Amino acid sequence: MNVYGTCVALKHGRGWLGVLLRGPSGAGKSDVALRVIEAGGRLVADDQTQLAKVGAKLVATPPKTLSGLLEVRGIGIVKLGSGQLQSHAPLVLLVDLVPAQRVERMPEPTREKILGIDLPKVALAPFEASIVTKLRLALGQATAA
Repeated sequence: MNVYGTCVALKHGRGWLGVLLRGPSGAGKSDVALRVIEAGGRLVADDQTQLAKVGAKLVATPPKTLSGLLEVRGIGIVKLGSGQLQSHAPLVLLVDLVPAQRVERMPEPTREKILGIDLPKVALAPFEASIVTKLRLALGQATAA
């Protein structure tokens, strides 16, 4: 299944876990991915992500034609180095990127099913300086549940 969204991988425990960043064009998906990479994370796929059900998990991979590429607004398409890439990652968290005024202070936990797999979902503002830290916190909550 192909979905529109950018997938990044964050180190958690002994492995890498996938976070799918969603939002309309210009919402900040690639910008957040760039900041995640700068903070030690990795890019799985930019703009489009392939999702496949493997057992009881979803696995995210890049479409072959977009593998290793990141659109950096104002710069263009850049090819990332192998140390900045993750070829696949189990998807464990959905993040809807929304304007700051739409982020609830104390949200109730929400979930969404994709290909029959129930995943936690959060809404975050992409252009806040704390976005990478918030992604790590949300990932920690997602894996603790």
